[in-house]
Order: sequence, then structure tokens, then C-alpha cells
Amino acid sequence: MSGFVHLHNHSDYSLLDGACRISDYVRKAQEFGMKHVALTDHGNLFGALHFEQACHKAGINPVVGCEVYVAPKNRFHKPVSGPKSYHLVLYAKNETGYKNLMLLTSRGYIDGFYYRPRIDDELLEQYHEGIMASAACLAGEIPRYIVAGDWEKALAKTRYYNDLFGEGNFWLEIMNHGIPEEETVRHGMRRLNKETGIPIIATNDVHFITKDHYKAQDIFICIATGKKLDDKKRLKTESPEFYFKSEEEMQALFPDFPDALENTLRLAEQCNLTIPQSEPMLPHYEIPEAFSDPKDYLHHLAAQGLRERYPLAYKDDAALKKIIEERAEYELQVLCDMGYSGYFLIVWDFIDWARKHDIPVGPGRGSGAGSLVAYALKITDIDPLKYDLLFERFLNPERVSMPDFDIDFCNERRDEVVQYVYDKYGRDNVAGICTFGTLKTRAVLKDVSRVLDIPFSESNEITKLVPGSIQKNDDEGEEESGEKKKIDVKTALALEPKLQEFYQRGGIYKDLFDVAAILEGMNRHVSTHACGQVIGREALTNYVPLIKDQKSQDVVTAYTMDIIEHCGLIKMDFLGLKTLTLLKNCERLIRRRVRDFDLEAIPENDEATYKMLGEGKSDAVFQFESSGMKRILRDAKPSSIEDLIALNALYRPGPMKFIPQFIDSKMGRTRITYPHPDLEDILKPTYGVIVYQEQVMKVAQIIGGFSLGKADILRRAMGKKKEKDMAKMEEEFVKGAQEKGYTEKLAKGVFEMLKPFAGYGFNKSHAAAYSVLAYKTAYCKANYPAEFWSANLGNSMDDTDTLKNYLGHAKSEGIKILPPNVNLSEQTFTVDKGRIIYGLKGIKGMGQAAATAIISARNEKGKFSDILDFLIKVDRKYLNQKVLETAIYSGLFDSIESRNRATLVQNIEKLLAFTQRRQQEEESGQGSLFEEAEEDLETSFQWEEAEDWSKSRYFEMEKEHLGFYVSGHPLDSYRKRWEKTVNLDLGNIPKSSPNKQYSILGMIRNIRSFFTRKNTKMATAELEDFNGSIKLTLFSKVYEKYEPLLTEDAIVGLTGSIEIRNDIPEFKVNEIVKPEELKEIEKKELHIELADMEYTEADMVDLRSFLQERPGPGRLFLHLPGEDGHTIIRASSQISLSLDESSLELIRERSAVISAWKE
Repeated sequence: MSGFVHLHNHSDYSLLDGACRISDYVRKAQEFGMKHVALTDHGNLFGALHFEQACHKAGINPVVGCEVYVAPKNRFHKPVSGPKSYHLVLYAKNETGYKNLMLLTSRGYIDGFYYRPRIDDELLEQYHEGIMASAACLAGEIPRYIVAGDWEKALAKTRYYNDLFGEGNFWLEIMNHGIPEEETVRHGMRRLNKETGIPIIATNDVHFITKDHYKAQDIFICIATGKKLDDKKRLKTESPEFYFKSEEEMQALFPDFPDALENTLRLAEQCNLTIPQSEPMLPHYEIPEAFSDPKDYLHHLAAQGLRERYPLAYKDDAALKKIIEERAEYELQVLCDMGYSGYFLIVWDFIDWARKHDIPVGPGRGSGAGSLVAYALKITDIDPLKYDLLFERFLNPERVSMPDFDIDFCNERRDEVVQYVYDKYGRDNVAGICTFGTLKTRAVLKDVSRVLDIPFSESNEITKLVPGSIQKNDDEGEEESGEKKKIDVKTALALEPKLQEFYQRGGIYKDLFDVAAILEGMNRHVSTHACGQVIGREALTNYVPLIKDQKSQDVVTAYTMDIIEHCGLIKMDFLGLKTLTLLKNCERLIRRRVRDFDLEAIPENDEATYKMLGEGKSDAVFQFESSGMKRILRDAKPSSIEDLIALNALYRPGPMKFIPQFIDSKMGRTRITYPHPDLEDILKPTYGVIVYQEQVMKVAQIIGGFSLGKADILRRAMGKKKEKDMAKMEEEFVKGAQEKGYTEKLAKGVFEMLKPFAGYGFNKSHAAAYSVLAYKTAYCKANYPAEFWSANLGNSMDDTDTLKNYLGHAKSEGIKILPPNVNLSEQTFTVDKGRIIYGLKGIKGMGQAAATAIISARNEKGKFSDILDFLIKVDRKYLNQKVLETAIYSGLFDSIESRNRATLVQNIEKLLAFTQRRQQEEESGQGSLFEEAEEDLETSFQWEEAEDWSKSRYFEMEKEHLGFYVSGHPLDSYRKRWEKTVNLDLGNIPKSSPNKQYSILGMIRNIRSFFTRKNTKMATAELEDFNGSIKLTLFSKVYEKYEPLLTEDAIVGLTGSIEIRNDIPEFKVNEIVKPEELKEIEKKELHIELADMEYTEADMVDLRSFLQERPGPGRLFLHLPGEDGHTIIRASSQISLSLDESSLELIRERSAVISAWKE
């Protein structure tokens, strides 16, 4: 046996080309008994470290290489015709070679990218030490010369590379995939070998693992190129032979080249690389001369910060001061002993810079909020003593790991902080981090279906049949919430009979699932991680390869987040959080009427805030706006930030099952008990329920006598269900408990109690930080609703659906939305006398440049008198026909123009030409007309009058450009009909019984029809009335009957019933009629829904008196939530009252009333 080695292999890191995972190569090499194997992905080292680690684990020598692209002239030249690059395979012999490979591939992306990352001879001459090379495939420069018959160039390039890399470091290369040109190359390579003595290696250009994966790789290329499999002109895999062959198969292919097979081993044996790995090496942080070292400076900053954070303790409370200083000294000792003083200073520095530059910084994220030193340095803004947060959850002295601060910044200004870090530590030392998009289960089925030309309707049905994957806790929960298996193609096929029916059809349907199962999970594209940055002590190319993101043009690491810290680099997460931007803008708006308003000084026990949250009115409140969370808020009636922290921690998969117990205990319906009185202080804030990981740790400390560091290790072992570790620690726990005087029975019972909660429990530090942000947003909403919604609208101008949603919420809360006004509107939404003025940037198609120009002109030259004045004053380079049309359609000039919008649009071209001439005359000094007696522009311009648009045209344009109606509502002509026929106001949808029949009237939107699993057609749509909207469901028989009436923007009457799905009401349609055919309803009932546990006897007396003052024919029904969660309707025969709209609005404003409506 020659000991053949595969030296030319492409994994899925050769993006959308290599259809094989690194683990497949290593497994196959083991199976064939191979002692060496190479990885030579196209132009990159994405997989190098993963590959090296996998090989060493399997006892195989990794040959780390790369098939680079070499530019024909130089890496800066971009040829229009001819070859753009040639292939060349490089192998790292040692650490020096690996570092040079990193430099070469990095420069290829940063300097030479042109379709591919290209290097050139100049770079090879500079960075060739420690590298061997081979002539590559048919795309190599030497093989191309041979195929073209240009022997002199082939010989010259061969000698060049041999001289460059040195004797024994350059190899000729031959292949045999059954491609005719390869035979020509083999003969040429033999001739070169005879003339130069340079040895030959035989390789297989491996792109997939077994021969039967040929079709999968071919389809992979189709996915990359957007082609279909039956496209005869497409790029395709030329042969099924590009797979990982056995030594025997290779020998059969090269009977005349035995030395070429043996040479592969010779080459591989010269490659003895272990990629250097180390703990993160912190960049040098310059400290002021007055301090001896980073530890000294950190102690100084911490001491200074503690005095600022706790002025009263340092002034009057010696006992608290002692607690503070002992905790701080302990933390400082731990982090300095672990070598992290420099890390804290680096983080402190860029956060301090952000604060000094008025960039909002989050209160904390993750376990870092548990550090008192971080709080003192204002890295975090959550008092860990106040909220009983643990330092050991962040940095455990008994389990060495790198601290990890994830920092939230204002979304709009995050990049400024990143730029500061680049400037401080140098562009060569800081970069983003790459991440890979992979072929997910549904996506790969869609992609492969398209390539196989499976009808879209069928591929859509197939992907919908795939069960959803199991959700995990979010990134701060750390452990999985359950043991259910993640859904993949094979699992979905096994679970879903209808998918099996498709598979059993055979042909392309069988191919679909077989190929999708092979390609699933493979890398599809590379991009930049949203928030991660790395900082190196030296230039990053000394540690990792780099690439340039072709979309953003940012330089990022070629290694992913999970392995970057093994390369001597520290990782920082700079996250952009829109909520911080929202709060900053909200504070700015509030200060226009309350000058000294400060969000940091708001009371934590604001009654209006907790009342609003307790009613579930938490739309747009950070972390609490989902329908499920609204329901829990209504049930739990939070009355403190501690309650919000607990609900935030509980509302996620796993711990969600404990929410009823938490609520019942809080509301006094269940007696709160503790396993032992010593645990009351720990569990009392959460009403006896273990909610947080920190509680698990404290229980282990109190009962088991564990240090908090050891308790954190126990928590992790329990969370990850490490049975061996848990068994050992249970012995220690029981023994420690007995030594503290607890019984064995109690100790074992408490240990068993902790097990599920250690997995489900959430990080309190993270929950506390985000709940404080949530409270601030809720406070603004409850006390300054116009400013709150204005800030939200401004925060959502790039998201049409959210903007529309927030506009609806603001209007439903009685806040008036004023249309854009050329003399009042600013860039974003603003508030005037409790009304929201539409922002210029909120007009679709306006653009920031045009909005800025309008405001600048208004500020510098005064308000606009009419559209001509506007066009004279505003810099014309920002105003084109499209921008002006958009402005007119949105009603921007309605306040200054007497002419209708149709006339303005009719004259756009003339207006632009006329005012441009006037501007040019003025600029050239010929504007005498402007200097004479203020000639009226209006008389100089010849208007072409146009007939005004219909109301529906106005509505259409306003809705399109603004997202809401300005000049009225499409239903205005039906208002009387609506009042007489409707018994369901879509702005006040009750939690009604499904048997209750309703009549509604409105405009149809967003129709979507589709086939059911029974192959019958049904539809969903949306109906909008004056006050709100509701989703419609039309099942097959109803849809078939009324399809002609179901058209976009049609105004119709509907009858049907309400169903609640996932806490969201849907209208199940029974009948569709024209508005005039909807039967009139004599409304005789007033229904009032009261908030659970919110009203007092005084509230009820007040409501009764109010109703008795408004007598009329209507009967009263009160809706009271019952213990089983269902609504009880209790009628009163003693009160009859008025049903007019003004009375209804006043009732809705009463204390304890959630909603009120007529039936």
C-alpha cells in the first residue's frame, strides 16, 4: 500500500460548491484507515481550525491548505475579458506557513477581491515561507497553458513556482475525473516532470463524500447560480467522480503514475501543523501616569464610582458602607487575580466615551449586571445589592472563564462607539466577526424544489407540513427548555404521513427529500455577525484570517464567534437596541413641556404605570407587548419592578408552566409555603416559586453550605443534566446540609426540588436590567402617551407594518394624528398640544435628504407661504418630480395651498421649471424682478386647473404614502348605516362567547386564498372599520359562495362569530352582503368589561352613580373575569341607560373599565 493521501478537498466552506462537511471528511478518512487528510477550500480558511481540531481528535494528521485564486497580472487589476484568476493549491508546513496562509487569504479578500478573493505573485513572493504548493486543477495556470498548447509559458511558470517555494516545496498535480482535458494535462505534467525533476502528486478534486451525492452537489451549484437542473446552458458538475475515493480506487485511476500516489504521503508528512491557540490576550490599555498598573487604576475608579453611586451610605450609613466595600473588594480581588482588570478598563473606557458623547447605554445585559464593580464603573446601571444579584453568576472564581459583557447602545449611534474602538486600538487590531447562513430545513426544501422545478403550490404545501423546531431559552437562559429533538428533513419525513405520500411518488419528489437531507445544515453564505467585534493585542492577521464582507465592505474575521477566543482575541458585543433610542427620543419630547424631566429620576411605584400594565395595555412596552404577556399582566397585576422581573423571567419556554402558581400565590389564592424557614428570604420576592438561577445558587449556599462559586457549578451541571457530576455534588450537598444541622431528608428533598429549576431558571441579572427598561417605557406610555407614541412612530419609520400598527394604537387611545405640514413637520414625529404631527421621514418616498433640505430652508428663510415659495426656498437638488408628487399626495401643502391636490400634481413639471429659472436668475444676479415691490409669484405663474380627485383617490394616496387617512375615511358615506347595522365595534372587541353572532361593516384588505390539506379552497382577509380591524376567516363553503364579493378595498357587511386564537380575535364569517343589505339592529344593551381585582367598592358606587345620571332604554351587562378564566356576564335589571356615543366614551375612561360597547 502506498499510503495515498487526499490533498485536494473542498468542504461546504467552499460556499455553495463543496457539498461535504468537515466531519464527513474526517469520518471517511478514518473509515479508509488514512493517517493524513487535507482541506483546501476555495480562497479561504473558514474551516481550518474546525478541521484541525476534528483531525486531531480522530488521530489524523491535518494538512491545512487553501486553493487560492491568483490574479493574472496583479490583484488590483480587474480584467473585463479573459481569465480573472487561476487556481493554485497552498499547504501550510508549519506555524510560519499557517501565518502566511492567513496573510495571503486575508489580502486576497481585502485587496484583491474581483468575483473571487485574489492574490498575486507579489504577495506570494512576500509570504511563501513555510508553504508548499501544487499546480491545482484544470483552472490552474500551468494546466491552462498545457491545454492551450503554450509549452513555453507552462515551463516558465513551473520553474518560477519551484524557485519561489524552494526545492521540494512545489509539486505538479494530475487528476482523472474522466474529463478529456485532464489526459492532456497528465501528459504535459509528465513532460514537465522529466524536464525539471519536480515531483507529481495525484489528487481527486473532492467536492462530495460519496458517488451517490453527485446529484446533491449538482443541485447545490444550481442553488448558488439560481438555475434549474434541466437548464442545459447552466454551470454544472462535469463528472460524478469528484468524491472521496479509497486508495484502491485512486490506484486504479493512475496505473501509470504510482509515484504520484506515493508522493501525496511525502507531501503530507512534511506538514506538521498545530494551529496555535491561547487564552485571550488583552490589548495594552494606557493608564494615567499617576497609577502603577491596571489593577491600581481599576481600584481607584471603583472607589470613586462607589462614592457616586452610594452617597448616602458613605455619608450616614456605616453598616451599608461596610457591606458595599467588602463586596467591592472581593470582586476586585477575584477579577484581578484572574487577570481581568485590563478587560474591565477596556469596557469601561468605551462605555465612558459613549456616555460623555450622549450616546444612550443600556442598564446591563446578561450576568454582568451582577457585578458591583461594573455598577460602580457605570458599565452597568442596575444596583446588584438592591436586586440581590450575584457576582459569581457573572465571574466564577472556581470555574475560570472569560468575563463577557454584552453592551446595548442606542441603535442609531452604536456605530460611533465601534468607530471609537477602531480609532483607539487601530484598524489592523479590530474587526467584526463572520457568521454563516446555513440551509435550514424548510429553506433547503424550498431551494431544492425550485431547482427540480416542483410546482410552487406543492413546495409550499411541503414546507408547511414540516413541524416546527423546538424552541430554546434565549441567549441569556443558557440551557435548553426541554429534551425534544430538533426537527430535520429525515425526522419530518418520519413524523408526517403526508410528506411520506410525496416521497412515495418517487422521481423528483424522492430526489427532493434525499437531496435536501444531504444539503441540510450546510453553509449557504457568509456575512457579518450583527454585534460582535474582536480586539487584538497586535494586528489580527497574527491570530486569524480575515475577509471583507462584500455587502458592508467591513473587514471581519474568517473564524466564527464560537472559536475566536481560542485564537488569543477578546470578543465584545456591541448591540444596537431600539428601545434605548426610543427612550432618548421620548425624553427629548417630554422635556419640551416638562423641562427638568429625567428618566433616571422617575418614581418606581407610579400608580398609573402599574394600573396600565395590570390592564394588559402594554402595546409597544419593551419585553411586555406580546399577546401572551398581556394576558399574564392582566392576571398577575404587577405592583413592583420585582414583579416585572419575575414575569419577564417566567415568560419563556420551560418556566412558563409555573406562571399560574406564581399568580395564585401573589393574588393570595394559594398559600405560600417554603421547604424550610431559612429559605423564606430567598423565595419571598417570587411568592415561593423558584424563578431565577441566582435563587438556585443561594439555596445551595444556605442549605448545602456551598460557596456561590460551587453553587454556580452545581446549577450548570443540573441545567445540562450531567448525571455523573450531579450525583457527586448531591453527596456533597447532603453532607454539607447535615453539617449545618439540616436533616438528610430535607437536604435530598431540596436537591430534587432544585433540579428542574436549575434548567428552567432564568438569569435574574438579565431579567432585572431589561425589566427596568420595560418599566421606563411603560412609565412614559402611562404618563406621556402622545410623546410615547410619537417616539415609537419615529423609531419605526423604516417598518411600514409597525408604523401602521402604532398609528392605529395611538388613534385608538384618543391621540389625534395631524397630517404632514410643510410649516410644522420635522424629520420625525413630534408633539404639539397633545397631538402628534406626522414626520417628513415618515412619508414614503420622501427620503432623509429631502426632509433635511425642507427643514433647513424653513429655518433659514422662514415659513412657506405657498408651493411656489416652497420651491424657490428649498435647495432644488433635493427636489425632483417624484419627491414633489409624494409630498402632494401626502397632503404636505394642504395648509398653505388653496388649490386642490390634483391641480398641484397637474402642474408639477411647470412648477419645477418655473421655479428653477427663478433660482438661476437670483443666483446669477439677474433677479431684479425679485427686488421689485415683491412681485407676486402667483400672478407670474400660469396655472392649469384640474378637476379634483374623488374621495376614494384621496384615501388611496394617503394610505399609500402615510399609512393612514387624513382627509376622511373611506367609510364616511356609510357611517349612518354602520351605526344602525353593526353590533361589533372593531376598536372595542370583547372576549365574547363563540356562539354570539355579530354584524360588522367595513373595507376588505389583504385577501389571501389557499388550498387546505383536503384540497379545498378557503381564504383569510382583514376587515377595517372606523376604529380598528380584525382578521377574517372564510372556510371553504362560505368562500365558494361569497368569493365574488370578496375583493380588495370592497366595502361589505359581514355576519359571523368571534374566535380567540393565541389571544388574538378572529372573525369566522358566515355571510357577506352589500352594506345596504345588512340588517338594521336595534341596540338595547350596554356591555362593560371590568378589570379583574382592579375595582374597589368605591369604583362601583361611582360607576353606578354615573350610569344612573344617564337614563335611557339600554340594559346593562357587566363582564367579570371568573376564577376559571372565562367571562361571567351579569345583567342588572335595576339600571336602564342612554346608549349615545358620548356616554360610551366617558364610560371607557372610568376607573376599572377595560372596554365598553353596544349590542
